[in-house]
Amino acid sequence: MPQSALGIDVGGTGIKGAPVNLQTGALLRDRFRLLTPQPATPRAVAEAIFELIRHFGWRERDGPIGVGLPSVVRQGTTYTAGNIDPTWVGCHAATLLKDCTGFTMALINDADAAGLAEMRFGAGRHCSGLVAVVTLGTGIGTALFDQGQLIPNIELGHLVIRNKHAERRAALAARERHDWSWKKWASYVTEYLNELHRLLWCDAFIIGGGASKKFDKFAAYLTCSVPVLPAELANLAGIVGAALATLPTRQPSPWTTNP
Repeated sequence: MPQSALGIDVGGTGIKGAPVNLQTGALLRDRFRLLTPQPATPRAVAEAIFELIRHFGWRERDGPIGVGLPSVVRQGTTYTAGNIDPTWVGCHAATLLKDCTGFTMALINDADAAGLAEMRFGAGRHCSGLVAVVTLGTGIGTALFDQGQLIPNIELGHLVIRNKHAERRAALAARERHDWSWKKWASYVTEYLNELHRLLWCDAFIIGGGASKKFDKFAAYLTCSVPVLPAELANLAGIVGAALATLPTRQPSPWTTNP
């Protein structure tokens, strides 16, 4: 098993990366960030990723490369395009990145990547059962784990609640857009979490994204029948999780806590 991997987190405004120690989750070098090209077409993003790889002087013998993308990813193909160019839909991204960079990469949905990091090194490391990592930021990203095992590509930010997509009210950007108080916004977050719990019977929720840094401002207003925890890795979760995506997935999770 490799000791380190290069983790790359592709977002709508920035592409960030760093080498990661796979045993501890620590960054081995300072994070490097590039602006996401506009338009964020597959080839333009691939070229930016190659620039990031060259920045670190990364070679195959240094370890694998994992990339988190704002898209549903199945067998190397991207099926949605969140805050990136629509031409990602139906793109065989694994082949494109290999052709553009010369490196084979492990691809993963960005919310799933953040969830992996939190479950391995953050707030989820002591959680068991069914855990939902909910990223509240510009929109809502979700990652679902059953006994530490990722159930990939669970896009629950667009659940319809009272005739509106949940992220129209419960995303952090919605609070800022409407200038809601923390208490009022927390009522919408509570409504969303309770709907997830009604559908999934989660054992815990972990709140990530920009909202994790403000957790103390609204935590007291949340009313949920299961624990709601703040994420611990903040803006490093996507990088660390992308690196973790290079590890084998079809074995019992080494970090699952037995009930």
